[in-house]
Amino acid sequence: MRVINTSEIKEKVKELFISANYNLPEDIFKKIKICKDSEEKPLAKSILEKLAENCDAAKRINVPICQDTGMAIVFLEIGQEVFLEGEALEDSVNGGVLQAYEEGFLRKSVVSDPLFERKNTNNNTPAVIFTKIVPGDKITIIAAPKGFGSENMSAIKMFTPSAKREDIINFVVDTVKNAGSNPCPPIIVGVGIGGDFEYCAYLSKKALIRDTDIQNENKDYAQLEKDILSAINETDIGPQGFGGKTTCLAVNIEYFPTHIAGLPCAVNIGCHVTRHAKAVI
Repeated sequence: MRVINTSEIKEKVKELFISANYNLPEDIFKKIKICKDSEEKPLAKSILEKLAENCDAAKRINVPICQDTGMAIVFLEIGQEVFLEGEALEDSVNGGVLQAYEEGFLRKSVVSDPLFERKNTNNNTPAVIFTKIVPGDKITIIAAPKGFGSENMSAIKMFTPSAKREDIINFVVDTVKNAGSNPCPPIIVGVGIGGDFEYCAYLSKKALIRDTDIQNENKDYAQLEKDILSAINETDIGPQGFGGKTTCLAVNIEYFPTHIAGLPCAVNIGCHVTRHAKAVI
């Protein structure tokens, strides 16, 4: 048994959200630069060059990459040999988010009532928290600030088992086409397949935090990732919607068993600054 005070979680959450908002994951940054060199259209090449410069400048002068510093999404994996002491877990996570958005001078974008009053909470809480109990005595925290220019372009569809591979591809590509320039392409596309209505949406969100250089371990899904990426980049939406072959930087798929009568599929779109940061306690 290992005892961890939740004050450690609070401090780590604060650090992660500041870091994630200031620093683009290296795998995504590299992909932007690689795509810049391979783009054939001058305007698309120029836009990708500016995006790379923006990300580099944010890191260098210590400011947020994007003015939309996102809704706070937190993935927690807690070892079953860990005993938590101190304030409640969710309170410590939200406390860390509050401190990050205050001390990091990050825009606060959360409203307490989504439909009627829509009053800003003024501290970017509460966070959306996903918690999983895993073997071991460590805690893994992933902070993923999610902007809503891309989040609003996401979609879910409850296919029947008669759906074919091509139907999944067409659904993802159509979702991207409908999004157009709104999610600030080039985008990252997370796809969740299986589970039920809400779990496939969770899978699509989780897919966005996987390193874009790592393919799905299942060869069939890995090939599907490649085929969807290719199909998206044939749409000619291009960087910021001005045309080009770099509409999407990566497609990540996560899947889960499902009911014999269903085939849920969710698409979660991330902008070119699909931010996340990870730490282990």
